[in-house]
Formats: sequence, C-alpha cells, structure tokens
Amino acid sequence: MTPLAHTRLVAPGANASRDFYFLHGVLGSRSNWRSVARRLVAGRPDIGAVLVDLREHGDSGARPGPSTLASCTADLDGLAEHLGRPVAGVLGHSFGGKVALRWSQDRGASFDEVWVVDSTPGARPDRHGSERLLEVLAALRVMPRSWPTRGDLVRRLVSMGFSESLAQWLAMNLRPEVDGGLVFSVDLDAIEALLDDYFAQDLWPAVEGSEVGALHLVVGGRSNVFDIDDRARARAIAARRPNVHTHILPDAGHFVHVDAPDDLLRLMRVG
Repeated sequence: MTPLAHTRLVAPGANASRDFYFLHGVLGSRSNWRSVARRLVAGRPDIGAVLVDLREHGDSGARPGPSTLASCTADLDGLAEHLGRPVAGVLGHSFGGKVALRWSQDRGASFDEVWVVDSTPGARPDRHGSERLLEVLAALRVMPRSWPTRGDLVRRLVSMGFSESLAQWLAMNLRPEVDGGLVFSVDLDAIEALLDDYFAQDLWPAVEGSEVGALHLVVGGRSNVFDIDDRARARAIAARRPNVHTHILPDAGHFVHVDAPDDLLRLMRVG
C-alpha cells in the first residue's frame, strides 16, 4: 500500500537517525506544524521531523479500511516501516492527539516521548469542546464543493460568521480541478466517521498505563476541550505516574502551536 503523504525535515548538516512524527487535527494537513517542526529539529538535530497527512486529509486522501483511530495508527505503522527508521516520538494535536495516544498504546514502551496537544483522552459523546468544529462541518455540508477561486470560499465562510484566519486555513483543502477552478477535496462523510470513532474512544487507560518514556498532556488554558474534571484527572495521574506530565499553557487556545509556539517548544527542550 502507498504510504501516507509526508514530509521529512532535518537540521542542515545533521545525521538524524530517528524520527519524530507530527499529526494534525481534523480538516488540517501536514503543513500546519511545519514551523514548529523546523524549530524542533534545529534545536534537537539528533531527530528528523516527519510531518504526516492523516487518512482522508491533504495528499493522503482516501485509504482502504474503516475510518477509525485504529486505521490511522495502522497507516502510521506502514509509514514507519516504509521510512525504515526508529520512531523516537510523536506529537498530535486535537484529533491527531488521540491518534498519537492510541499509537503509543499500540507500541508500548518503544516511544521516548508522546505529546498530546489539547486533545482530551476521554470519550465525549456530547462532543463538548468541539462545538466550533461541528459548526464548520455543518457549514461545509451546505456549501458547493467547487469554487472559482480560493478567495470565493474564504469570503463565503467569513460571511457565515467564521474568522478570516479560520477560512484561510480551511481553504488549504482546495485542489485544482481538471477543467479549471478549485474543489474542496475533503470527503465529509469520511471525516464524520473519523470523528464518531474519535469521540467514542476512551483512552484514559492508555494514559494510566502508559509505558512510553514520557507522556505529555498539553492543555490550552483558554480552550474548553479539557473541562475541569479532565484537568483534575490529568493532574492526579501525573502525580502518581512519573512518566506522565500535564502542562497548561494559560495564553493558548485550542490552536496551541499558533497561540503559544515558544512556550510549547520550551517544554520540548527547544529555545
């Protein structure tokens, strides 16, 4: 099977023999974490950064099998086998955070470090904390898939009450059509299926029983993804498990890498 679409970054002149994977959130792509990854490898030249397009996203597109976290981790196993280097660690944001946590559960102690960024491990049948994402998906459902220009999609989204920065980010999913124009390339049914599994999975046991060298739960202080009970549970686990660490970045919302990249990189021993 063709491996997931990816980009590998290394520091100039470095001989990085191990890799660190970056996993984006729903409707994102591997480019979302490029600036953080560049700074990571510059500060830690012993590792290479592998930026991944998860299934149904970016250049990876549709892949065989059900749209589940398990399929996502199987895809990552296939990519790691294709690249042929040990995986030192993984960082996942939002949806990608739960994929990272599931992958670490599958691989046991093989990872030195796992970073779960503003992605609560628990099941969320009420989808609390993801209300804005659900609004975006509902809007995309009633909009055309084809657009004359990127700006047309951005203007439509802004007119519906979304911020221009969010609209520009979503417009990164536009791809050229053969006969001209652009098409929104994401299969929304597949995205909904991925989210159904994401919200249904309870991975707190993966935190409680983590065998990785260091598991870091990073919480955006201004985000509502981790509610009060989630934050208390994370701190309680960290208090009794020396390899589990909880970090709250007070100035960050859900998009931690946009709001507080310096703070995040300091936690990751860079800068």
